[in-house]
Amino acid sequence: MSTIELDAFLADSVASVQGKLYALGAGWSRISVALFPARHDRVGIGLLFRLPAGSANEPRRFELRMHGPADEELALGAGPEGPVNRIAGEFTAGGSEEQIVPIALNLNGLALPGPGDYRVVISMQGQDVKTLGFTVQPLAAQPRQPRQPPIPPTTGTAG
Repeated sequence: MSTIELDAFLADSVASVQGKLYALGAGWSRISVALFPARHDRVGIGLLFRLPAGSANEPRRFELRMHGPADEELALGAGPEGPVNRIAGEFTAGGSEEQIVPIALNLNGLALPGPGDYRVVISMQGQDVKTLGFTVQPLAAQPRQPRQPPIPPTTGTAG
């Protein structure tokens, strides 16, 4: 059996359109909030499953979960039956040519109970294959940028 590769990233928002991922604000690893517990407007997760040529055309199952600073599994949202701790999906792909399957997930109103290190874990066929880590910190903990002296106005012309 050939190995499926997974590339994944965090963003402010992700959309999948006609076999491509479109990301807004991709590539971050830190969220700053004013108060805890906090609720973050949106966390986008982009997934790119790469299936090598010759892969069997069969269903493939993936699952996403998030762990908080105390390694507790966190709710990703709410459903009609209560909190949703895991998001699962399935796609069918494979064939004689390499295929890339893009999947966009957006978590709206994500609860962040406290400061610390968080991680999104993606598993495939029941095995963890990718971890995306990020830190949540109080707004006051952001490093301050040194104050730059003002730029003096120009007084002449170049010739």
